[in-house]
Amino acid sequence: MYDAASLSEADTHQRAVGELRLSMRLRGTETVLDGLRQMGCLKARFPRPERGAWTNAVSLNTAGGIAAGDRLTSAIAIGEGARATIAGQAAERCYRALQGAAPATVRTEIRVAPGASMEWLPQETILFDRCALDRRLEIELASDAWFLGVEAIVFGRAAMGEQVGHANFRDTIRIRRDGRLLLHDAVRMEGEVAARLARPAIGGGACAMATLLHVAPDAEAALDGLREALADAPGEWGASAWDGMLVARFLAADGASLRRAVVTGLQALRGERPLPRVWLC
Repeated sequence: MYDAASLSEADTHQRAVGELRLSMRLRGTETVLDGLRQMGCLKARFPRPERGAWTNAVSLNTAGGIAAGDRLTSAIAIGEGARATIAGQAAERCYRALQGAAPATVRTEIRVAPGASMEWLPQETILFDRCALDRRLEIELASDAWFLGVEAIVFGRAAMGEQVGHANFRDTIRIRRDGRLLLHDAVRMEGEVAARLARPAIGGGACAMATLLHVAPDAEAALDGLREALADAPGEWGASAWDGMLVARFLAADGASLRRAVVTGLQALRGERPLPRVWLC
């Protein structure tokens, strides 16, 4: 007997659902795991800390990528005084959607308590032709919290000759400090993505882009050092700072060039601390 979800039906397709809830707190002088819930395809792993580094967690999607209709939800909380780095295991991939399929939804909520510091370092998301993705990142910071994050998008792998001719892509980043909206950054690309990226006012022919965010009481003080470090970085970039927030934008011809520029920016803002090992693989 077959039910409504029978695999014999051609229009029924398996979809991934994942939920990750992670919290860290300060115990003495060490940042330790406070809570962990992982369901479906979203997981977290905790590698041995690097000498002198913060407590690290690595997030991964065991589904092997994102397909239209997938639902991935993450909630991360860093307690008062704690210091943590959350990194992505590898580049994420968003695959081609079937015609008429609902977009994949990726929702991430981050909360950083007073006196706490957090780094949000997912690796790049690679979009495939005719993909469908709706992604939102919500960040809530205390007034004296320290935050560094990056979001990078690659429109097809240049080395493979790929091009994202058409797609349905929405990406939103919101940052609030003490409940006040500090940044609302929205990207929406539907239809002929390659043609839009070729426009001088949009991408100027670039096929990869990234946003680097730094929020801290003294964020403006890091601007000159960041600009100096990026002077010879590949691609195009720009950086500005105001109201305790620094924002840098990157455009590059391919994912490899984008990564080199982003890594340079991260190193300038992280000082002597090494990047997570997953970023070096």
